[in-house]
Amino acid sequence: MKLKEWKDRFFRWLDGEYDVMENIMDGSLEPDEGHEKRKHVIKEEHEKMKASGISQTVISMERKGFYQIYLAVAIVSCIALIGVLLYTVALLPQYGQENPRAVEVSDRYIEHGLEETGAVNIVAGMILDYRAFDTLGESHVLFAALLCVMILLKKDKKNMDTRFDDYHMILQDEYFDVSKDTVMREVGKVIVPCIFVFGIYILLNGQNGPGGGFSGGAVLGAGLIIFETAFGFELVDSVFTAKVSMLISFISLTFYSFAKGYVFFMGANHLHNHIPKGIPGAILSGGLILPLNIAVGLVVACTMFGFYSLFKRGSIGGV
Repeated sequence: MKLKEWKDRFFRWLDGEYDVMENIMDGSLEPDEGHEKRKHVIKEEHEKMKASGISQTVISMERKGFYQIYLAVAIVSCIALIGVLLYTVALLPQYGQENPRAVEVSDRYIEHGLEETGAVNIVAGMILDYRAFDTLGESHVLFAALLCVMILLKKDKKNMDTRFDDYHMILQDEYFDVSKDTVMREVGKVIVPCIFVFGIYILLNGQNGPGGGFSGGAVLGAGLIIFETAFGFELVDSVFTAKVSMLISFISLTFYSFAKGYVFFMGANHLHNHIPKGIPGAILSGGLILPLNIAVGLVVACTMFGFYSLFKRGSIGGV
């Protein structure tokens, strides 16, 4: 297509006379019969406009004015953004110099973290006490991601188009199932309980050492995946259905929201949670950190297994 034709279509699109999506579904950008008719109608309207005293010069001036305004707004926006970025860079400390304020927060975490949070693990005290609201947002992101994947991949009569019998055809498809393998089942009987116990240990010990909700939930999610691989979806669906998975995630996120949502009303200045911090190093220590770790771990485990199940068979479990 010639440059002149592209230019003509672009100007007609700006005037609302041309649809850029026209003929896209047919794989062609050439004008069709309907386009020719519309072009003829537009031409007649232009003739009427000329007859009524509206000249083409006026239309051209309006178009030129629009371009000038558009160009001016674009230039001003770019200059403003560049100015904000340069001003931010100017406030940074010089190369080789240390910014005293940059270490105030980290020093507070290190020097007073154990006393104020009751957690031996500084990282757990930071993400589930000082910055617990950030972790709440991350947990909600996981839950929202699971919902989006479910909307896209779940196979049922509500979201499958049956006009071409694709729903019934997909239901007849069988995925590769290794749960019938004897070696896999026998190995699963040994390794799955160990994985679950290890995941629970990481989940409950997050305030005292490496671990916590995200890592413990990842181990539990991996345990559910291996459990399904060894024993099949039928056994998993008997105890862990879609409703159970969503209910666990909902209760966990609701508890987390109510437990830390008070910062909206009372101020985010490390308010006391009125729960005894316990003895540092003990299982029941850290105040709210332990239950929050459990809540985050359950959300992570349900999300991991939900992704796996949806990608493999198109549903989380029986309802």
